[in-house]
Amino acid sequence: MPCYTGQRNMAGWPGGRRVVLDECQILYRWRKAMKRKKVQMIIAGVVLVAVIAGGVFFSVFRKGDGSGGDPDSAVYVDSVAELCGLGSGNGLTDRFAGVVEPQKTWEIELPSDKKVDEILVQEGDEVKAGDKLFTYNTEEMEENLAQAEIDLDRLANEIDQTKEQIVSLKKEKANASADSQLSYTTQINSAENEIKRKEYEQKSKQMEIGKLKNSIANAEVTSEIDGVVKSVNSIENPEVNSMTGEAEPFMTVLATGNFRIKGTVNEQNMSAVIEGQPVIIHSRVDDTTWKGTMTAVDLEKPEKNGGMMYASSDGGTENSSNYPFYVELETAEGLMLGQHVYMEMDHGQDEPKEGMWLDSYYIVQEENDAYVWAATSKDKMEKRSVSLGEFDEELQKYQILDGLAEEDYIAFPDESIQEGDNAVKNIDQAPEMGDMGGMGNNEVPEFDAAPAGGGSDEMVDDEDEPSDEEIYDGDADLGDPGASGGVDAIQDVETIDGSAVFGNGLEEE
Repeated sequence: MPCYTGQRNMAGWPGGRRVVLDECQILYRWRKAMKRKKVQMIIAGVVLVAVIAGGVFFSVFRKGDGSGGDPDSAVYVDSVAELCGLGSGNGLTDRFAGVVEPQKTWEIELPSDKKVDEILVQEGDEVKAGDKLFTYNTEEMEENLAQAEIDLDRLANEIDQTKEQIVSLKKEKANASADSQLSYTTQINSAENEIKRKEYEQKSKQMEIGKLKNSIANAEVTSEIDGVVKSVNSIENPEVNSMTGEAEPFMTVLATGNFRIKGTVNEQNMSAVIEGQPVIIHSRVDDTTWKGTMTAVDLEKPEKNGGMMYASSDGGTENSSNYPFYVELETAEGLMLGQHVYMEMDHGQDEPKEGMWLDSYYIVQEENDAYVWAATSKDKMEKRSVSLGEFDEELQKYQILDGLAEEDYIAFPDESIQEGDNAVKNIDQAPEMGDMGGMGNNEVPEFDAAPAGGGSDEMVDDEDEPSDEEIYDGDADLGDPGASGGVDAIQDVETIDGSAVFGNGLEEE
C-alpha cells in the first residue's frame, strides 16, 4: 500500500506533541508489536502443553493410581533364599565401619623445657624396643647444669659464712650487758632462719642438677615397644586437635602383635554402642567373621577432623562430633593391620535356625490373615497367603510354615503395588544396582557429599546446559532422562555383605 507522509497528533505521547511520522513506519511498528504478542502466546501455549503432558505422564506411569494392575509398572523382587539366608544380619542391626589396629599405641609428648635436635625415624618405619627414635638438644641443658652447679657452690659458701656469723654473735652475747642480750638473741635467730632457707634452696638445686644430668644422659629417646611409626608431628608447626585445641603427640608408635578393632560413632548413634555387648566382625572381602566384645565410647578423645554435618528436621544442618570405640577380639587370626571391616551387635543372627525365617517387615498382617507380595511364575505380582509359626523377638523374624518356597521372589510391601504389576528380579534385571532388596541392616548408604551449588535466578537460554552445581541443587531442568548427566546418571554401587556402599563415579546408561 502507498505510504502517506503527514502530521499526526500523537495524543499518547507526553504533552500531546505533534510528530511527523511516515505511514510505513507506523505500520512497521504495529506489525512488530503484533509479532511480539504472537510469540508470547506461542510460548504460553507450549508451556501449557508441557504441563498437561507431564500430568498425563505422571498419571499413566506412577504406580498405585486407579484400579487393577498396571502392566507397565515394574516392582523389583528379591530371592526368598537370599532374604532368608544366614550371615547377612537381621535387617535391624546398626553396622559400623572399623579398622584393625594394634592393641597398644605409644604416644610421645615433648616436654616444654626440651628441644628436639635430630629425628632418626620417619612415618612407616618398623622399630624394635630400644631403637633410637630422636635426640634432644643438650646444649641448653648443659649450660643450665653448669649454672646450677655454680649456684649450689654459692649456697654452700653462704651457709658456711652464716654459721661463722652465728658463732661470733654468741661470743659477743656472752660478754654483752643485760640490755643488749635481746638484740643479740634476735640476730642469732635471724641468722639460723637464713641457714634453713638456704639449705632448702640447696636441696632444690641438687634436685635440679640431678634432673639435668638425667636428661643429658637420656638425650637419645628409644622405643619402648616393637611396632611401626604411625606419625611424626611437625616441630615448627605442630598439628592441633581441632576438637580439643591441644597439640597432637610428637610421635606415635603402633605396637605389633595383638590386634583390636577401632570404630567411631557420632552423637546421633552413640546409644547403639553398649559396653560388654558381643560383636560380630565381618570381612569386606569374603564371608569371614570374627567375634569380639564392645568397649565403652571414649568421650575424652574426639576424633581429629571428626566434625560432620547432618540434616535437621527443619531443613538446616547441624554439627556432630565423632568419638572412638574399640572391640576386643576373641582371636585375630586372619586379620591384617589396617584392614577395614564391618561390625554389628551379635543378637544371634549368625546362629543356624531350622526352617524358613523371614523378616517381619516383608509380611502384611490383616486380622487373621497374613500375606506377602510375591511374583508368580509369569512374573506378575500377587498377594500370597503365608502360614506363620514362631516369632523371634530378638531378630524380628517369623517362621514361614507354608506359602513360600526358597525359589520364590518377593517384594517389600508398598501401598502402590497392585496385583498384576510386572515383577522384575533384582538379581537378573538390575545387576548394576546390586541386590538392593537385601540391603537391610537398618543401614543408611554412605553418599559422598554433593557439591554445594549456587543456583541462579537469571534466565538461561534453551540451548544452555545446566552446570553440575545447578543439577545438584535441583535448580536445573532434569531434561531428557536418557541424556548424559540427566536422571539416569547414577552413582556406582558396591554391595558387600548386604551393605550398600556408594562411590564417587557417575555411570551413564
